[in-house]
Formats: sequence, structure tokens, C-alpha cells
Amino acid sequence: MRKVLSGVVAVLLTGTSGYAADLYQPQVIEAPVQEAAIVETGGWYLRGDAGWSYNKMRGAHYFQGSNDLDTDFDTASLKNGFTIGGGVGYQINDHFRTDVTLDYMFKSDFHGSTSGTCGFNTSLACTSRDVASLTALSLLANAYVDIGTYGSFTPYVGAGIGGTYVKWNDLTNTSCADNGSGCDDTYVHGGRKSWRFTYALMAGAAIDVTCNLKADVGYRFRHVTKGDMFGYNEGGGPGYDKGFYSHEARAGLRYSFNGCETASYIPPAEIPIEQPVYK
Repeated sequence: MRKVLSGVVAVLLTGTSGYAADLYQPQVIEAPVQEAAIVETGGWYLRGDAGWSYNKMRGAHYFQGSNDLDTDFDTASLKNGFTIGGGVGYQINDHFRTDVTLDYMFKSDFHGSTSGTCGFNTSLACTSRDVASLTALSLLANAYVDIGTYGSFTPYVGAGIGGTYVKWNDLTNTSCADNGSGCDDTYVHGGRKSWRFTYALMAGAAIDVTCNLKADVGYRFRHVTKGDMFGYNEGGGPGYDKGFYSHEARAGLRYSFNGCETASYIPPAEIPIEQPVYK
């Protein structure tokens, strides 16, 4: 009986080995390695801006009379004005860009006053009325940090440094007696012009209009440093301003040359799977 059982087990083991041999093993196919699509976010852009500048003058001073006494203006104010500008820039990546801008501030009127004695009667106190105007052309190199994109909005902060060409027009000076008894002759002091060191701080947001056009709405603080204001004429001069601040509300457009370039979607490769074939 034991010999019979041993024979049966041997037959079964032989059949299992043959069955396994008949099972076809499919070839293993490795999935192709796909490279990730790269989105080009950098590139050149052009910009144009217009705005309104609220100006704050830091003061002015001049040499008074023949005694060369350096005297501050009692009052010195600079009116507001319109600005317009443009520039070229480069978007380095999603969060950093730079540009160079040229901005022109239209004529802004100056009104000031000084006090002293009258020319026609030195025993009387006189107050002068001083009137002039200036224009300013700023050339700035700027850098910005784009904080992030939220829907169509990209808020940013930035800073700039450069120079401003300030051109003063002639200043007219008329002194009148405080008691109303008369006025001195009106004198005209020739306006001066000079380049001034300037820095700026910016904040705002870009709004997507199309894939390559953005609206830019923002605020800019600009500090133009001191310089020559007007020349000498009988009764006083030359004069100098102590610089001025500009608080500017600006709006404009930025056109990106490659803003519409996007990466194509690459679907995953299909991996053929062969089913086992039994022979």
C-alpha cells in the first residue's frame, strides 16, 4: 500500500512541473521617462504710466540783500501736478522683475514768501510774494518683488534709485509794506536747472487683461534732493530749494512679449500589459 501512495504522489508532482513550464511569462516593458514641461515665465516687457503727484516741498533759502545773509523762506509750497512716463523691463521669474523708467512731471507752481524791510522805506516791514514753477524728468532703475498671483491680481512692492533733472522757471519777487503803504519794484530772478539724486518706493497690483497685457495700479513715493533754484538779482539771491517729496497715484499698462507662451500638457505614456498565455 505504501508503494502505491508513493507512486501517486510522484505522478502528481511531475504534472505540476509540466504545467508550470507551459505558463508563458510576458516580457517586462519599462515605462519611458518623461521630462517635465517647463513654463517660460521670464521675458522683456514695455510699460506706460500716467498719474497725479501730490508734492510737498521741504523748504527754500536764499541770500538776502547786500549782507549775504542766508535766510529761509517763511513759506514755500509746491502745487500738485500730472505725471506721465514709460519704461522697459525684464521679468526674471515669477517673483522678481526689474525695469528702467523715464517719468516727466508737468509744470508745478511754487508760491513762497519772505519778510524784511521795504526798499522804498527801510523803516517799514515788508513781506515778499515769490512765484515760480518747475518741471522734473526722473530716470530711475527699479526692482520689484511680485508677492504672488491671486486669481487675476498680482500685488507687488518695489524700490528705485536714479536722478531727476529739475528745471526751475524764472522767479518773480515783489515786496509790499505790511501796512499797505506801498510796494517795491518787482524783480525777476533767472531760474536754475540741475540733476538731483532721487530714490523711490512703490507698491501696487498688476491685473491680468490678456495673456500678455497687464493693467498696473499703484502708489509711488519719490524723494528729489536739494539743488539750485534761482539766480541773483538786486535785493537778493541766489536761492536754493531743499528738495521735495512726491506722493503719486499711478495707473498704466505692461505689455509682455512672451506672456502667452505656456507649456503643453503631455499625457502619461500608455504601458501595454500582456496577459499570460497558456500553452
